[in-house]
Amino acid sequence: MQRRSLARTIAAVSALGLTGALGGCGLGTGSSGITLELIAADYGTGVDDSSKKYWAALTEEYEAGHPGVKIDVTVHSWNDVDREVKKRVDAGDPPDMAQIGAYADYAADGLLYKADDVLSIPVQADFVSQLATAGQIAGVQYGMPFASSTRVLFYNKTLFEDAGLTPPTTWDELASNAQALKEEGVKYPYALPLGPEEAQAETMQWLLSGKGGYTDTMGIYGFDSAQNTRTVTWLKDELVGKGLTGPVAPGELDRADAFAAFTAGDVGMLNGHPSLVGMAEQKGVEFGTVPTPGASGESRATLGVADWMTAFKKSGHRDEIGDFLDFVYGKDQVLAFSRDYDLLPVTTSASRVMARSAEDEKLRPFLDQLPTAELYPVGKTSWADVNAEIKQRIGKAVSPNGSPEDVLGRLQATAVRAESAR
Repeated sequence: MQRRSLARTIAAVSALGLTGALGGCGLGTGSSGITLELIAADYGTGVDDSSKKYWAALTEEYEAGHPGVKIDVTVHSWNDVDREVKKRVDAGDPPDMAQIGAYADYAADGLLYKADDVLSIPVQADFVSQLATAGQIAGVQYGMPFASSTRVLFYNKTLFEDAGLTPPTTWDELASNAQALKEEGVKYPYALPLGPEEAQAETMQWLLSGKGGYTDTMGIYGFDSAQNTRTVTWLKDELVGKGLTGPVAPGELDRADAFAAFTAGDVGMLNGHPSLVGMAEQKGVEFGTVPTPGASGESRATLGVADWMTAFKKSGHRDEIGDFLDFVYGKDQVLAFSRDYDLLPVTTSASRVMARSAEDEKLRPFLDQLPTAELYPVGKTSWADVNAEIKQRIGKAVSPNGSPEDVLGRLQATAVRAESAR
């Protein structure tokens, strides 16, 4: 029995309440007698909210209905997970599944199942469209989105009220607010994290707000475009050069440290993703959010970020992997994960629930932006090398002796070489 036919049969029979009628023809009976290995990233901030707990509960539920299938999950921090998977792949021993930050290299090397090799048609069709598209190479989906987020501008309401400010909609208003906050003694009027942890996110958010980005409309790298040069020059001259980004040089400030400073009440404004909502609430920080300011008005686009589930061919467990992933991407599972970690659902069905639910009101500003969000060029096999170079170089572009033109030119040269090498 082919897997797609089986999936449709299970769905139809389940709808009639007759699941048991499948007898020995299906994965639900647990006849496989195998172990599937999954390596996953940790979205928690410590032991209490580690992703280990999420996966333990999910796999326990799945295994209860599939007695012959065991799911072995190993969770690594985001600092380690991509490296650990690469080590396994390089050793010729990839896991059955890996939930990581990129997929293109493995797909280009022929190591991954296509999404439609493993997922049932309804599950694959349920992915949010732009996330599904971002998981494609040459029109074929290999990366299955697992978690997503967008960015908005957070501001400290207390600091703004004390300074008599209103949230900015343009760059000039943002700089003016930052100057006023500086005069009030705020430690970080605008926190600009261009340190190596996640410089690529802050950079792309600013480039988009200046009507640029990492690639042009044809998907070709364009780091040294006029729009990008103007944006980075503005940051250097109008924010960093005027002492409005705090005591730590942007190239040395990591996102985690910027978020910690915001939750400590030391930051007036910064770009943030949904997880900062819960962090700020736990610390009792009164905050507001607005769309990212642009050069002359609200930014036309925001940064969207997705992490990826991948399925490796090596073990040959296609049907079993597919059955488990169909369960992982069920509406209830996607909602539970998104709510646990203040992230956005990657499926349309879960997004609709979140959009209507009062429980999820705090995430609605991020969810509303997802349809117009632009993602990293993750479908390019060159992206891993380019991403690493952005993290190392972009902070220098806004340093006192830095040159935006030089740094962006070097990034463009790196991108061109990386593309040619692939």
